[in-house]
Order: sequence, then C-alpha cells, then structure tokens
Amino acid sequence: MTGPPIELPGEPADAALFEQSAIVVAPLLLGAVLSRSSPDGVVALRITEVEAYLGQGDDPGSHSFRGQTRSNSAMFGDPFHLYTYFTYGMHTCANIVCSPVGTASAVLLRAGEIIEGETLARARRGAAVAVRDLARGPARLTKALGIPLSDGGVRLDQAPYELRMPGHPLPFATSSRTGVSGAGGTSTYPWRFFLPGEPTVSPYRRHQTVPLADVTPPRIGGRPGTEGSQGSAR
Repeated sequence: MTGPPIELPGEPADAALFEQSAIVVAPLLLGAVLSRSSPDGVVALRITEVEAYLGQGDDPGSHSFRGQTRSNSAMFGDPFHLYTYFTYGMHTCANIVCSPVGTASAVLLRAGEIIEGETLARARRGAAVAVRDLARGPARLTKALGIPLSDGGVRLDQAPYELRMPGHPLPFATSSRTGVSGAGGTSTYPWRFFLPGEPTVSPYRRHQTVPLADVTPPRIGGRPGTEGSQGSAR
C-alpha cells in the first residue's frame, strides 16, 4: 500500500561524486538519506556507518582483491549502482559502487537510522526490535529497507531508490573494519567511518584472525577534505 510522495531531507546525489575512490566517498555518505519504495510503502534511513573497500591487489579485505569474477562483477561496473551479495547463507548486504568502470571499489552500507516507514521496517525486522536496532548492521539495514539480492546493478537515482546527500560533510570517526579477517581487518586499513555518538552505529567486532595489536581504535573528529581525515584513511 503506497501513500503520497514523501519529501526527504538533503539534495539529490550527484552520480559524478561516485567516480571517486570509495575511501573518498565513504565519509561523505554519512548523514545521507537512502530510501527504497515498494508496493508496501517507503522506508528511508539516514546513513550512520559505512566501510570502504578497494579493488584488485589493493585491499585484502575486498571481494575484488583477487580480480573480477561473476559474483563480484558489479564492483568493476558503473559507479553509483548497487553491488549486493549473500553472506552466511541467509543475509543480503548492499554496497554502493565507486570509481571509474574497471576499477573496483565500493562502500558497504553498515548502519542507519530509520527516518521514514518505521512501521514497515518493523514488520520486516520484528515487532520487538528496538528502534536503534532496526538497521544496525549491514544485513539488518538491507532487511529494513527491503533490498533483495536481485537489486544488484540498480542505479541509485532510479526507482525504487532515492539517495539524498547532506548539505555539508559531517564530523566522523574511523576505525579498523569490523569482522574482516586477516590483513584486511588490521590497522593498515582503518576504513570504517561512522557518526560518533550515534546509537544506531553497530558495535565493532574484531575477527578472530586479527590480533588486538593490529586493531585501530576509534579516531574521533575527522572531516572530509581535511588533512586529519586524509591521514585516517590510509
């Protein structure tokens, strides 16, 4: 059941922005609003946590580290499209593809705050789920929005999606990426970006293969485009 059109905050995303590396784009997505419509209605969320992943030979934590395959081909495709994948045999996760065609890079959508369609999100996630947990984690986020695996390759300025960017970049924190095994989960790749103090941000979980000494603790106070944030993204 659909209702009248919903006015969401922010400005329509410029597809050209996503021709840059995921490391550049990821912090800029914090505070952006992503919505998905369906016959049941619209769910929209404000993005509060993301992770950047690079491409072949550059990022051992990335699906594309060893090159292009049928399952990861969307990461090598047009920017500003979705790259979806199935994990643990039951969950769908969603990424926004970045960088020029042929250069794999993507931003994993890890968490968000539901700002529209809470009733529908709760119907998908469960009536007893706390508000902060509706989209707290990448699999929960896709379930709350109703993103199926088949939406991989869909452009984010075309139905059923809309992506709107905040009026200005928001201060953010960084850390090692959560749950990533091996070298990709170490302090060499502190490419998890999140809004500090946001209750919807998912808790950091270190993979068992990553020693504590190799984990980057949260760094607070970064801003896109500043010297400090550039350093934290290396």
